Amino acid sequence: MPEQDLKHAPSEMVARVNAAAAAGTAKVTYEGEHAFASETVRRYTLENGLKVLLLVDASAPVVSYFTWYGVGSRHERPGKTGLAHLFEHLMFNETENLKAGEFDRKLEENGAESNAATWVDWTYYYEALPADRLSLAIELESDRMSRLVLREPQVKSEKEVVANERRYRVDDDVEGAASELLYKLAFTKHPYQWPTNGWMADIEGFTPEDCELFYRTYYAPNNALVVIVGDIDEEKALGLLQTGYGAHKSAVIPPEDAQPEPPQTEERVLEVRKPTATDKFFVAYHGPALGDADHAVLTIMNEVLCGGRASRLHRALVIDAEIASEMRGWVGTFRDPGLYEVSASARAGHTAAELQDVIDAELAKLRNEVVTSDEIERAKARLELSVLQSLESTSGKAEQIGFYETVLGDPSAAFRRLEAYRRVTPSDVRRAARRYLAPNSRSIVRVFPDGEAPDEGDDENETDETDHEAAE
Repeated sequence: MPEQDLKHAPSEMVARVNAAAAAGTAKVTYEGEHAFASETVRRYTLENGLKVLLLVDASAPVVSYFTWYGVGSRHERPGKTGLAHLFEHLMFNETENLKAGEFDRKLEENGAESNAATWVDWTYYYEALPADRLSLAIELESDRMSRLVLREPQVKSEKEVVANERRYRVDDDVEGAASELLYKLAFTKHPYQWPTNGWMADIEGFTPEDCELFYRTYYAPNNALVVIVGDIDEEKALGLLQTGYGAHKSAVIPPEDAQPEPPQTEERVLEVRKPTATDKFFVAYHGPALGDADHAVLTIMNEVLCGGRASRLHRALVIDAEIASEMRGWVGTFRDPGLYEVSASARAGHTAAELQDVIDAELAKLRNEVVTSDEIERAKARLELSVLQSLESTSGKAEQIGFYETVLGDPSAAFRRLEAYRRVTPSDVRRAARRYLAPNSRSIVRVFPDGEAPDEGDDENETDETDHEAAE
């Protein structure tokens, strides 16, 4: 091996980093690499369980730093919903080393920006900063992983912020409220049934003790993944990570206790009144998990049905019948089986029943007829463009690497998705439509303007005795 190649070989870099480490610091181990188009993602772990994925991209003097924690709303329990989302806010507050507000101030002073997101399966924290400021991101993230202050004033302050966010995104937002109701209707056992924002009563009841227990359980190096993409010296980055995180102790992560959702055998319907100018219609079918082979097929099907102005439902609802002002469809990107959702808003003078009739007719065509090759190819082209555009920046690459590693255990899965899209045939779409779009396994929420339908709790509007939205 040439001397230059040997210098940058992962095993040689790790040996030098470990040799230079302080006594008692967790050692770094090289775990292999993954092809990422023409680039390479290298995998490392620290002795305390911290996972690290590095991709060197010298196209610009910047770096993107993502910290993914394997905790989301699915890891909560009834009565304590919304804790994962509350921590997204608490983590920007006070630590033993930094007063409230100093985290953001330090980043801003160094030309950096930060953000975070909470979802059903994960939580992440993100910094974008000049490449020569990488050590700052490591210092700040390491600090708040182990030294967050969770006393009554800090918890009370962020509870109020989260409660106000829930009012804005759910209580005062028709689409947010309907989505929450739809998930509560569709799931009866699995924790996907409760919203990432949490129920208001749970938010108001959180104590510092609840937060401390959650923090010490899930905010640990062995439940975290660090993804760094940008203009970095890989060996130097490993040394900084080891210095920053090497003294952190691993935690005992409790086994998951998510109940699998039983098959739905009857249609469930809920009708509600909300402050909206026109009717709205929401329907959800139980769909595959992100890692299932059928997920790519359903994603192609959704593009045919809802992807852009040339899609079937846009033409049928908005252009031809002129009964809807907007429509959308989405295949849930969850670790466990989620939902395939379709929704539409009626134009003035039209009803939720009219929307449902048109949507049902288009879904029946998918079950009974083969879509055209032109529609399939258009869907594939749109999805491929979307994937490739998401990988144009360092932050886009880092987010995709972290998301797919966290949910599927494969940092290069974005490219497997492209390959899966390319293999989808018209026959696959019809088969998937017949499997997943069965009317007896769907849940429906119809929203009427105030005064046109009974209250959402009235039993006569539910066909089964028997809510959800992302928080960012």
